[in-house]
Amino acid sequence: MNKPRSMMPRPSKNHACILLSQKTIYTFHLWIEKLTQMKRLPSLNALRFFESAARLGSFVSAAEELHLTHGAVSRQIRLLEDALGLALFERRNRAVFLTKEGAELCLATQQAFAQLNRAIESLHQPQSLSPLVLSCEPTISMKWLIPRLGDFYRQHPEIQLHLFAAGGAIDFRRSGVDLALRRNDFSWDAELYAEKICDERIGPVCIESLYLTDDFSVQQRLHTATRSGAWNQWDRINNSAVNSSRNQNYEHFYLSLQAACAGLGVAISSFLMVQEELSSKRLIAPHGFIEDGSAYFLLSDVPIHNDARRSAFLRWLRGQITDMPV
Repeated sequence: MNKPRSMMPRPSKNHACILLSQKTIYTFHLWIEKLTQMKRLPSLNALRFFESAARLGSFVSAAEELHLTHGAVSRQIRLLEDALGLALFERRNRAVFLTKEGAELCLATQQAFAQLNRAIESLHQPQSLSPLVLSCEPTISMKWLIPRLGDFYRQHPEIQLHLFAAGGAIDFRRSGVDLALRRNDFSWDAELYAEKICDERIGPVCIESLYLTDDFSVQQRLHTATRSGAWNQWDRINNSAVNSSRNQNYEHFYLSLQAACAGLGVAISSFLMVQEELSSKRLIAPHGFIEDGSAYFLLSDVPIHNDARRSAFLRWLRGQITDMPV
């Protein structure tokens, strides 16, 4: 029997927006405030060029994606940096890496462009359909899910998806969320319906020039507050008792991965979060990825297979995992 749903109003179809966690909303609002204080706002083209270069980690790749010259992309990003008065990229040895401010703006622009896309698409969808609201951990959203959502929209143009960037425990009744993609590193309500998506696999990642030895104790280890025990877990799985004296801590997972891309050390990453970096060879995983005993699940407060939209998203999600390189 279906459990009663909250009487809290669900997100309006007419707003066609992506729902964000409070912290993400705060970051997004800070950037909006910064932009609105400028005499002239940056053009959407400049922000579009920046988002493409930030996502792909390369001005050349961004130029290819946008069918423009490398010079045109570089010029637009330089104008954006000048307008903001901030460096968004670090340029070293003909490679580019996001600064802390660049990483924040990258997340904000991805959310903003996704919001615009959903708003435009919603104009052509039946108004009777309510959105399917998905809650997903922020780094998984930014590094893995959002770059693949175009395929979901192509396969299911009839489904309007709202993305809520959040992690950890969730109250479906109070949040208005339909589905939540979570790793089982916490205990959720036994009454929730859970469908396993895949096992979590982790491994050390770094730039190729930094990998000189299998002994990671001599390399600087990059840690993140969101998975503070990741290195200890890796050592335990590999039966190694290593005490590295060189450690650097970051608040967010994506910042530790950005630091790894910048050659600042070796990070422990989920295999989901570095697919683009491995494909473009910005990072290598010299030991591959091994299961850490946890897994990702799609959670719902009603049976997923009893709802056509929920089950469609579940099938698509599993298909994306299956199609990933091992």
